Amino acid sequence: MHFIPEELDDYVVKHSEDEPELLQQLNRETYQKILQPRMLSGHYQGRLLSIISKLVNPKNILEIGTYTGYSALCLAEGIQASGELHTIDINEELVDFQRKYFNKSGYGTQIIQHLGNALDIIPNLKVSFDLVFIDADKENYSNYFNCIIDRLNTGCIILSDNVLWSGKVLETKFKKDDTSTPALIAYNTLLKTDPRVETVVLPIRDGLTISRKI
Repeated sequence: MHFIPEELDDYVVKHSEDEPELLQQLNRETYQKILQPRMLSGHYQGRLLSIISKLVNPKNILEIGTYTGYSALCLAEGIQASGELHTIDINEELVDFQRKYFNKSGYGTQIIQHLGNALDIIPNLKVSFDLVFIDADKENYSNYFNCIIDRLNTGCIILSDNVLWSGKVLETKFKKDDTSTPALIAYNTLLKTDPRVETVVLPIRDGLTISRKI
C-alpha cells in the first residue's frame, strides 16, 4: 500500500541506498519459488532496517518471523562482530532456503535459526537484546511484546512491521474471520500506552513502528 503518490514513492526508492547484489538474488528467488512473496521486506524497507541497525550497532538482535531471510540479512549489517542474531520462524520448509543465503553472506556464523513457536522459544534464549524486529502472525504481536519486554536492554529498539495493515486499523467493524485487524489495533494501543516504551509510527509501506525501551 502506498501512502504517498507512486511516482513520489519511486523517487524515494531511487534516491535511497541501492539493494545489495545478494539481496537482489534473494528477492528474485523468493518471487520465483516461494509462496506469498509480498511478505518479503524488499529493497526500500530493507535499507531502512539496515541503517537503523547500523545506528544501533546491536550486540544481539531478535527477529520474530524469518520468512526467506531477507530482513535478517539487512539487520545483520549493523551487528557487532561478536554479536548474534536469533531469528525465529514456524515454517520448516524455509529453513534450508534461509541458511543458503545466510551462508553466502558475511554473517552466516552469527545468525542462529530457531524453528517453532516464538512464545515457546524466547523464554529459553539466554541473551538480552538491543534490537528486535517483529514481523510474524499479527494476532500474537501483543503476546510477543509482553514476552520480550523484560529481556530487552535499556534503549533497545523494537521495530514492528505491518502496523497500519493496508489502512484497516481505521475500521471499527471487522469481518467475522478477521482476527488480525483488531489484534493490530490492540497492539498499537499497547505501544502507545505502555510506560516502558516510547513509540513513533512511520507511515511507510504497510506501516513500521519504532519503539524504544526506556
